[in-house]
Amino acid sequence: MRVKVLGSAAGGGFPQWNCACRNCKGVRERTLNASARSQCQIAISSDDKDWFLLNASPDLRTQIESTPELHSRPEVGPAESTAGRNAFRHSPIAGVVLTGGDLDQVLGLFLLRELEPIHVYSTASVRRLLRDHNILFNMLSRQPWQSMWTDIVPSESFRLATPGSSPYIGCQPVALSGSFPAYVDGKGTDLKGEEAILGLVFESSHGGGRLAYFPTVPAVGDQLLELFDSCDLLLFDGTFWADDELLGLNRGFRSASEMGHLPMSGLAGSLNRLAKLGRPRKIFVHINNTNPVLDKDSVQYRQVSEAGWEVAEDGWEFRLQYPKPARAS
Repeated sequence: MRVKVLGSAAGGGFPQWNCACRNCKGVRERTLNASARSQCQIAISSDDKDWFLLNASPDLRTQIESTPELHSRPEVGPAESTAGRNAFRHSPIAGVVLTGGDLDQVLGLFLLRELEPIHVYSTASVRRLLRDHNILFNMLSRQPWQSMWTDIVPSESFRLATPGSSPYIGCQPVALSGSFPAYVDGKGTDLKGEEAILGLVFESSHGGGRLAYFPTVPAVGDQLLELFDSCDLLLFDGTFWADDELLGLNRGFRSASEMGHLPMSGLAGSLNRLAKLGRPRKIFVHINNTNPVLDKDSVQYRQVSEAGWEVAEDGWEFRLQYPKPARAS
């Protein structure tokens, strides 16, 4: 299974458009030992042909154009066009798996509206939130074949595969504690709390390692630790370094824990809580522009490295195979 990090930053990207914090100012002026990053986006494939997106970033169009594996490769001529579709159009993107309904996870779906069949996997509550509560998503259903939605049931494994394809990727969804996005505003009476936020574990049907993708993690219990230790690659919530990172920057900002993110530092933070993991290669993704680990010369970056973690950058790729995934190029 191939895993490509198309984007590694949290919402707003890095630098963030309206921010002049030390990190954003430094990366713009090239005085900071850091790389610019687009908003978090992962793509996976079991056969190098069909790709599945994990969420749909607002930066998705640029990320697709920067990734040759995701470029259009039509295989039929104009005379063979069927169902009224343009024969010159094609996409290797076979589907999108949503871990939640946050704008940073779903806005990219609008960039996939050009009448190309797309398969979207989400919990029933997220599907209702997007399709029934928001008429904008009707843009994905202008034709009956344009989009297909499959409900994810937490704790029930399912397969990612294209019709007629023998290789597939097995997916184990894990319900996480948390809430629906702020735009729901208490109006989603038909939404189930246990369907708000998911973590995902993937494994290819033809061997190789296991991937755990958990970009939003409010807390880590013992059962989750055991699951992580069964995986070869862990892409984990690296949004904030400290719980109070945003407090004091502006009125109305909340702590990391109030926003549903486990900070890296502190006794209850991910560096301490996941310190005993022995098997997986540990990568932080979804990194906020305020997080000091973005600066490779910072004390925080050194602490992360010494703890056996890496901080993802756009363009990293992994090939999952036993016994360990290859290092990022």
